[in-house]
Amino acid sequence: QVQLVESGGGLVQFGGALRLSCAVSGTFFRIYAMGWYRQAPGKQRELVATITSGGNTHYADSVKGRFTISRDNTKNTVYLQMNSLKPEDTAVYYCNADVRTTAWGPQINYWGQGTQVSVSS
Repeated sequence: QVQLVESGGGLVQFGGALRLSCAVSGTFFRIYAMGWYRQAPGKQRELVATITSGGNTHYADSVKGRFTISRDNTKNTVYLQMNSLKPEDTAVYYCNADVRTTAWGPQINYWGQGTQVSVSS
């Protein structure tokens, strides 16, 4: 069974930095696109950044220039480096990955359990 385990959340002051990690574990054939989403209280979950297996990235306008997504395919891990954090970045951050568990099976979308990021003003 595939699992996504996030780490690296916490409390940081305005202007600070955090690095989130998400490791994919279990038995699978290949990982495709990976990404980070976030959900603030009372709001819908929104895309933060995505990265393809080839390294192409996409960012939400609100985080461009401040956040950087990267991945290490040898460790089946995706990272989110968050700099110049603002109070409006406060949210639960979720890791997401498209995974094919067998060579002949479909891609399945998986989610992590979420990690809290809080930015104080």
